[in-house]
Amino acid sequence: MAGKADFTEEEWDQLRKGATAAGLLVSVSDRSFLDSFKEASSFAKYLLGSRDDDSQLVRELASEHGTGFGAIATPGEVNEAADDSLRDAVATLQAKAPDEVEAYRAFVLELAETVSKAATGGDEAEAAAIERIEAALA
Repeated sequence: MAGKADFTEEEWDQLRKGATAAGLLVSVSDRSFLDSFKEASSFAKYLLGSRDDDSQLVRELASEHGTGFGAIATPGEVNEAADDSLRDAVATLQAKAPDEVEAYRAFVLELAETVSKAATGGDEAEAAAIERIEAALA
């Protein structure tokens, strides 16, 4: 099992940013002020629940604070960074911890789907965001 100690600080930040980018990408795909609160709460609850995951990598990622994005990241910045962050994260895992790739993919996709289900409406935009996440993780 791989964990934070198996990666450089830059690699770990990339893994974290990839995971959080997925949740943020879904959230910004259909921006509604009240929905943002529901989605943020869902995001946080999912991370809290993932601290008991079978994968050490997922447990440690779920325990991290921050998103890897600035406090005022715009939807454009999230959109721009999401695909690259996810692809880079998978490439890092394939090179350093191939046994963790599937756990990471599952963690990221479930995070995105959890955020998507937090509020009603925006289903088409959120579904498109999840398809984009799946493609970047492939």
